[in-house]
Amino acid sequence: MKKLVLGAVITGLSLVSGCASILSDSNYPVTINSTPSGANFVVTNESGFDVHSGVTPDTITLAASDGFFSSASYTVKFQMAGYHERAFQLRAGIDGWYIGNILFGGLLGMLIVDPATGAMWKLPESANVNLQPAVASTGLDSLTIASIEQVPEELKSQLIPIQ
Repeated sequence: MKKLVLGAVITGLSLVSGCASILSDSNYPVTINSTPSGANFVVTNESGFDVHSGVTPDTITLAASDGFFSSASYTVKFQMAGYHERAFQLRAGIDGWYIGNILFGGLLGMLIVDPATGAMWKLPESANVNLQPAVASTGLDSLTIASIEQVPEELKSQLIPIQ
């Protein structure tokens, strides 16, 4: 009798649980890095709201789900003086444990529990970006250095003294 009750309890629990919900999570730490480090970053969700900001390197926690059967997607923008601004998409993908529902969690885990908890999705562990230096442009093809005696009189009035 005890074996029958224990078997019924185990069967019942397996039917109301999802593999990813048990073995995984719905929020993940993501390490944000840049080369060079010290860049300011802002993480924006799909609705356009800033969900986090900081300076690289930093580890933040983000939700992998954006709703029932909907993975989260974030835009990460980097800014640093002397470098071009850079942005990229950070997207959640299917968690491998979600596939375990075929063997252990059953249809209830696959169609209800894991999608509702968001545990069917997983974010990457890190996000890395290489910032490119911004090169100042003078708009000149060449530069000529001349002494004040070589400057024509009509242009001397346009000169600005350097202190």
